Amino acid sequence: MALLRLEMNDNLYLRDPQDTELGRKIITQSICMIEEMGLEQFTFKKLSVEIESTEASIYRYFENKHRLLVYLIAWYWNWLEYKIEYETNNVVDPQERLAIAVRLVGEKKVADPMFPSVDEVALQRIVINESDKTYHTKQVDEDNKEGLFRGFKSLCKRIAVIVLEINPDYLYAHTLISTMLEASHQQVFFAEHLPSLTEHKAADGRVHSENIVFLLEMIRKTIG
Repeated sequence: MALLRLEMNDNLYLRDPQDTELGRKIITQSICMIEEMGLEQFTFKKLSVEIESTEASIYRYFENKHRLLVYLIAWYWNWLEYKIEYETNNVVDPQERLAIAVRLVGEKKVADPMFPSVDEVALQRIVINESDKTYHTKQVDEDNKEGLFRGFKSLCKRIAVIVLEINPDYLYAHTLISTMLEASHQQVFFAEHLPSLTEHKAADGRVHSENIVFLLEMIRKTIG
């Protein structure tokens, strides 16, 4: 089976981790560790022990753990856009394409065999718990100029274009879809940790499927 590779912005890394065995180990193990312990407790020193390498070798790929997190979140959005493009490629009806896109965004992820270095299940958990930290920073404007959020913006644009096919007169397509993308993980977080902020229930195991229904209804009722 031929494996796939996502093209990532060069500014996200010092050396592309997809190019080497060590780089792929850094990605695989960092996802596991950040999902388990959270970004605050995660360090390159701890990572170096797990991959049986040195901190210096990790710093050859990423300048700090924040930039590594930005890379992981960017990879996730790029991966979602690839999946949406693949599954909607031959679908003519924009309403059907919108439903597919929202399902792919909101569903509980399973492992994708085309990308064996990435645990998409754990990475979704990181997106739910940590993604806001990628841009709630003092250097967000500089990071934006470097194109670090290009994957998120590209995904937003792809789905916004579908919205405008359905209703060309709707004025806030990007606003609506960026809100939907944020809600796709925020509502799951709220259900699990701040349940009074949502009607979704984490305990019954249907939070992702309920969220898909909510996200699609929000879009459709808003655009008319």
